[in-house]
Amino acid sequence: MSIVLELPPELAKQLAAEAGHQKLELADYIVQFLSARHVPSPRLRNGSELIAYWQQQGLIGTRSDIADPSEHARQLRRQAERRNHG
Repeated sequence: MSIVLELPPELAKQLAAEAGHQKLELADYIVQFLSARHVPSPRLRNGSELIAYWQQQGLIGTRSDIADPSEHARQLRRQAERRNHG
């Protein structure tokens, strides 16, 4: 199936950048992005199944801009705490 979309310039730029980070053509990235929006069936029951699903969807390792995942998680936690207390 073929679809033609008129994207706002900023959205097109963001999608193209993400595709580039993943070394994918824009069309392939958009298909992958949309495919990942489906809820897996059956429901995932534990962390191992979630990781396996993420690997199957090609999501593991897609954030090459995050050098230290643990530090990134700490930063996100600090930001959330400031939001909740501020």
